This record gives sequence, C-alpha cells and structure tokens, in this order.
Amino acid sequence: MKLLPIAKLPRARVDYHRKQKGRTMNAKNLALWISLFIIALFAGLSVTQAQTGTKADVVATITNLENDGVKADLAGDTAFYQKALAEDWTRGDSDGTFYTKAEVMKLMADAKDFKTNSEELSELKVRVYGNTAVATYKDTYDILFKGEHRAHTIIATDTFVKMGGEWKQVASHGASVAK
Repeated sequence: MKLLPIAKLPRARVDYHRKQKGRTMNAKNLALWISLFIIALFAGLSVTQAQTGTKADVVATITNLENDGVKADLAGDTAFYQKALAEDWTRGDSDGTFYTKAEVMKLMADAKDFKTNSEELSELKVRVYGNTAVATYKDTYDILFKGEHRAHTIIATDTFVKMGGEWKQVASHGASVAK
C-alpha cells in the first residue's frame, strides 16, 4: 500500500477535514459562550436578589427607627435620640426654625416645656440609595413645645446615613399640611 503525501491528497478531502475541525471548534466556542452567558445570567440574578434583600432590610430598619422615634416621643426618651441622631444633625421645623441635636436634646430634657401627648405616622415611604436612605411621611401630633400647645399634621422628610455600621439620622424637615 502506497501512502500519498498530504500534498498529493485531493484538495476537496483536505478542505473537508479543515471544515470539520473548524466546525468542532465553532461548536465548542458556541457551547462555551452559552455556558458563560448562563453563568453570568444566574450570577446577575443572585446579585439582584442579594441587593433586593439588603434594600428590604434597610427599609425595615429605617421604618423601625421612625416608629421607635414615635415611641420615644411619647415616653420622653432622650436616650433614643442621643443614639439615633448624628452629632451634626439638623431639623428644619414647620415653624421656620432650624434646630441642632444639642438644642433638641435640651428642649426634650425639660418635661414642662416639651411633652408629646399623641403622635401618629402615616404614608411612610423609605427609599434607599446605597448607604443613604430617605423617609417621607405624614406626622399628626399633639405636643407641648416650649410651653406652647401644638396640634398639627405635617409632612416630613428624614435623611439617614449608615455610619460605622449603624443608621443615623443626619437631617429632618417638616412642613405644615395645607388644610
């Protein structure tokens, strides 16, 4: 049996083997790309689910802080605010005044000048932006403030930032609701 050198094989047969090898490579590449796409798709879904879980956890935490704030107001609990407010916290009040944390802590310490008789939050919504969260709500309250009786419904916005693993309120603003 005499073997023909590859140069002597008919051209069609050499081209056929090259095409078959190319098809195998293309099929392998296609399978590889499909596998990578599926892995990326599942990884993306996992990240999305993890982020959604984290976002839901933050919403729950901020919601709890807002509700705990109402409980603290009713109990005259300054310790809650000492912990929950950032040191440089400010509040723009519906009376047109800005208050600092130190000023509010001083006001709350004197029960004859500051007392919450009733308070209820409604329409609470929390939006999360990474390490920042914004809560908006309506607050209907009856309080004694600087010796003056106030019964109002306001709309409010509270801004929280995660600091050292804890959520701190950094700013608050309230505005009277039109009647």
